[in-house]
Amino acid sequence: MTMLRSLRISTGQMPRPIFARWALVAVLAMGAAPALAGAPLSLSLKMGPQDELRSIRYSCNDGTELNVQYINIGANALAMIRLAGDDLIFVNVISGSGARYVSGAREWWTKGAEATLRNEATGAGPVTCSDMAEASSKG
Repeated sequence: MTMLRSLRISTGQMPRPIFARWALVAVLAMGAAPALAGAPLSLSLKMGPQDELRSIRYSCNDGTELNVQYINIGANALAMIRLAGDDLIFVNVISGSGARYVSGAREWWTKGAEATLRNEATGAGPVTCSDMAEASSKG
């Protein structure tokens, strides 16, 4: 398994890292040579005029605060979340309502200013979160 060391977004100029502190993990296809272990990789996505990068801070009912980075570029819709010291990439999947993202057994589901985090592997109840900027503008 080789680690993806950075995510690069291009705006037509040289690609540049968007989140220097994120060490993103990607699994390569079978047959990766042991000599490649630890080799840096990057993913470049070219931003168009309709694409967006945004960061939202959530306050959750378990007392945690989550900073979620949303990347919407072309057909790619991703959410990057640090959970329990791990940086996770969630990928947008079909949802009947709101925006639903998954990363392994975890699910991040947003609708408006509210979000729910579930971990199907643990079977624990969902954690509900609220956009802190939305909450402060209403209060």
